[in-house]
Amino acid sequence: MWKTAVLLCLLAFPVAAKQEQVVLGNRTYLIDLPARPNGSMIVALHNAAGAPEEFRSKIRLSAPALAQGYAVIYPRGSGAQDQLSWNGLYCCGYAQENRIADVVFLDKVIADAAERFGLDAARVYLTGMGNGAVLAETYAVRRTGRVKAVAGVAGTIDLRRASATRVPLLHIHGLDDRVVPYGADGRAKIGSRRTRHPFTPVPVQINAFVAAHGSLAKTTRVIDRANDGMSVTVDTYSDASGRAQITLMTVTGGGHVWPGPQRQGAGNTQDISATTEVLRFFGEHR
Repeated sequence: MWKTAVLLCLLAFPVAAKQEQVVLGNRTYLIDLPARPNGSMIVALHNAAGAPEEFRSKIRLSAPALAQGYAVIYPRGSGAQDQLSWNGLYCCGYAQENRIADVVFLDKVIADAAERFGLDAARVYLTGMGNGAVLAETYAVRRTGRVKAVAGVAGTIDLRRASATRVPLLHIHGLDDRVVPYGADGRAKIGSRRTRHPFTPVPVQINAFVAAHGSLAKTTRVIDRANDGMSVTVDTYSDASGRAQITLMTVTGGGHVWPGPQRQGAGNTQDISATTEVLRFFGEHR
C-alpha cells in the first residue's frame, strides 16, 4: 500500500522542481521550474480580469510542460486585482487605457528569468487566452527573432499597428466567440468600445501570417471525437519540409474559452485540448 501511494505521488509530480513568485519592480511573475530543464521557457498570459494563479489552474499547462523540460512563466497584468489586463495595442481595459508598456515588461520578465534561473532568452514560446493572446501574438511579431513559436487562443492582433511576421503561429478560436468575434468585421456583440474599435477577424490575421511566410502548402482536416455538438476544423500551412508554420483550429460552436476537458461549460468543445495542441505545436519548433 505504501509503495503504491509513493508511486502515485511520483506520477502526479514527476518533474516539478519548484514554484516561485518573483517581484520585478512594481510587477510580479509566477514561474514553475522543471527538475530537468532544457533551457526553454513558455510565457503564458492570462485573460482580461484573470490572474496568473487562476490561469495556471485553468489551463493545466505546467505539469505536461515541465515533463518536457520547459519552465513555465505566468506574468501578472496591471490594474485592480480583479480587473488585471494587458496592453495589446487595441485591447484591453486599464493596461491599454494607461498605455502600460507590456511588450517592454515581457522583455524584462524574459531577461530576468533567463538570468535568475539559467534559462535561454532566445528559446522563448508564448501563449495566452483572450486579452493574453492579443499580447502574446503582438509580442511575437514585435520580437520575432527571439520567439520560437506563439499560440493564441481567442485573441487577434491589431494589424494596423503590429505587422504579421514569419513567426510560427498556432491560433485556436471559436466560431461563436462573442467577445473576440471570429469573422465579419470583428465587432463584438458585447462592449461598446469593441464596437468602435473592432478586433481583427481571424481569417484576416491568418491570411496576413500566411503572406508573411511566403509559399506554404495548405491541408485541412476535421476533428469530431466527442458527442458534444461541436467540431474542430484544422487548417495547416506547412513549409517545403512538411513542418507546420501556421495552424488554425476553428471550433464550430465554440465560444470565448480555452478548449479542453479540463473545463466544462457552454461553448467548450471536448474534441481537443488546447493545452495539448499548444505543446504539440511548440514541440515542432524546438
